[in-house]
Amino acid sequence: MRITVAGAGIAGLATAVSLHAAGFHDVTVFEADPGLRPHGLGLNILPNAVRELDELGLLDAVRQRAVRTRELAMYNPRGTLVWREDRGLAAGYRWPQLSVSRARLVHVLAAETRRRLGDGAVVTDARLVGLDRTPGRTRAVFTSRDGTTRTVETDLLIGADGIRSAVRAALHPGEGPPPTNGMTMYRGTVWARPFLTGESMAVLGDDRRRLVLYPIDRDDTTHTTLINWVAAFPDERPAADPAEMREHILRHLGDWAPPGVNLAALVEGTPDIQRYPMIDRDPLPRWTFGGVTLLGDAAHAMYPAGSNGATQAVIDARVLAWHLARHPDDPGTALRAYEAERRPQMTELQRSNRSLGPERVLTMAHQRAPGGFADVRDVFSEEELAEISRGYAVTGKFDQDWVNTRPSLSVGGAR
Repeated sequence: MRITVAGAGIAGLATAVSLHAAGFHDVTVFEADPGLRPHGLGLNILPNAVRELDELGLLDAVRQRAVRTRELAMYNPRGTLVWREDRGLAAGYRWPQLSVSRARLVHVLAAETRRRLGDGAVVTDARLVGLDRTPGRTRAVFTSRDGTTRTVETDLLIGADGIRSAVRAALHPGEGPPPTNGMTMYRGTVWARPFLTGESMAVLGDDRRRLVLYPIDRDDTTHTTLINWVAAFPDERPAADPAEMREHILRHLGDWAPPGVNLAALVEGTPDIQRYPMIDRDPLPRWTFGGVTLLGDAAHAMYPAGSNGATQAVIDARVLAWHLARHPDDPGTALRAYEAERRPQMTELQRSNRSLGPERVLTMAHQRAPGGFADVRDVFSEEELAEISRGYAVTGKFDQDWVNTRPSLSVGGAR
């Protein structure tokens, strides 16, 4: 069976590795960019996806340049604690939660894809510009920057080409661009002294603004950590140049007090600040058309709350490979089974993330106590906070019981 994957980001590369592990050896990944230039900065991988990386034999390579996240702590802008919970191994999972640079994760997945499938398995400078579906066969047309066109006949086409997916646009041509909620995100990384436990994710917020900080690497010789930070707020006139960005961020959040962090020094010391609109995609009624399906952000892009972007892309890849291994002679049935398992769950998670997932406790804290509070127990019961966190984990299927006990998705054998 010939399988073509559009997109060589985390979703596409995880799909290629997962397919090979499931016994499929004729797999090629096409990437629109002229090289694998990872976009974005830091990300979190929840234990359910770390388990999959472990079963693929990649955990050691990823965690060489990652930080095991020990806790999630949420605060109001004054730095008063709203909610804290253990994460990963500290919470009783058999696998850690990892904070890592996106570049590192893409590098590991790309190296493994080439090791398993050969150097020619990843083709760059190949943008999908055409898609022709016929019963039992799909033709995908790719073009390079010099105008060279290549037509690929394939049994299956997996659209893993991100939030602005060309495959998704071909399947749903009337959809239009990704919608925004009016928030702008400013992001950066900077080496600085560790804060809190040195392995903490801190989230501060009110009813509209957010500040997220967590380490993604460490340098034991200098006793510093590479802190990934995100500042998000409504922004009618987003800043453009670096100096304006720094001033803009501090004007909005400069009086906030993240514990153990000098926010002004952190922002001023960040060498490169990137700006993105906060966008997602509306849930789709259908991912699969014949031998074509969607995966990762191409299928279910969501707001960046709850650490579910890269996490769910890895899970998608493993579930898809598992269903194809179960139905090697009937890929249509396999794709429909994959969608039946993943789409309803991801639709619910997309909707949850539009209220910022577990971070909605910060919105609720501001609404209930806009002037702040001395004791969070005057605002919430511990049971209410715990149920919000637990409910979100169950929605995303990364609750401890499920992750630790569910059957493995590993399969084998040549296809």
